[in-house]
Amino acid sequence: MSASLNAVSRLAQPAEGIAGKLSSRVSLPRRHSLHEAMWGWALIAPALIFLVVLFFLPVIGVFVIAFSDWQFGASSLSFVGLANFREVIFDEGFRASLINTVVYVVMVVPGTVLAGLLIALLIESSHSCRALYRAVHFLPFMATATAMAISWEALLHPTIGLVNHSLAALGLPVANWLRDETTALPVLAVIGIWQNLGYAMVLFMAGLKSIPLDLYDAADVDGADQWLDRLRTVTLPMLGPVSMFVVIVVALRAFETFDTIQILTQGGPGHSSEMLLFTIYRESFEYLRAGYGAAVAIVFLAIVVALTLLQARGMDKRVHYQ
Repeated sequence: MSASLNAVSRLAQPAEGIAGKLSSRVSLPRRHSLHEAMWGWALIAPALIFLVVLFFLPVIGVFVIAFSDWQFGASSLSFVGLANFREVIFDEGFRASLINTVVYVVMVVPGTVLAGLLIALLIESSHSCRALYRAVHFLPFMATATAMAISWEALLHPTIGLVNHSLAALGLPVANWLRDETTALPVLAVIGIWQNLGYAMVLFMAGLKSIPLDLYDAADVDGADQWLDRLRTVTLPMLGPVSMFVVIVVALRAFETFDTIQILTQGGPGHSSEMLLFTIYRESFEYLRAGYGAAVAIVFLAIVVALTLLQARGMDKRVHYQ
């Protein structure tokens, strides 16, 4: 009888009490999720602050300066609209710098990718001195650009440089490599390939180690038992994601080349080795034309972003992901 009375009393509880219990159970997860969200925002706040201060605000400042005639040291500025961009479009020096940049990237990217892949394949095919070969080829990437450029300047010296002495000993013609309009840019491209070679090699070696051996066994069964057939049917397709990453990163590094130009050629002779990043520096900090330099920087940024997106979209269609 007492059990029946207890059941009836529970059924007779007010609806408000039941609703209150339900609301308390629902509000607890909401308070818990709000607490987690507050902690999440607190943890990412330093990174967001640094991102805004070091990236977004400078970008906004560059856009403001690009539409003005401000010069370094000036206490005031006046907006000139698109005058700086019109000057960029019709400036022969900018066109020469743009052409040099494109030619440099076209030489450096394929050369780095092909040489890095070849060296990675050679190191992986040999079982002796792997660590030594990896270190030797990766050291140029680890070296500072300034030290590397000074070393190359000594090697390429027209009278006492090792390169000309070696060529003369072999009976080959010598040249003033860094002061000749026909050789300055190709020499810089060779230095760029040498500098990025170790980075591409390490990434390709990591990609080679990730290829399942079962695929090579399956290729042998299908008749692809020669090294060229295995390379064409298994290795290169499976290295597609790594190749796309290497191409994009090396292209970005090639576009950002500045140190070697500043130390070795200063953009000369003439404008034969001047590239866009060096043009931005020269116009902004040597000629103190901050407005024009900011306009060149915006054009440079637009070109780099557009080419990167085109590379990623074009190569992604040909990539076989594992």
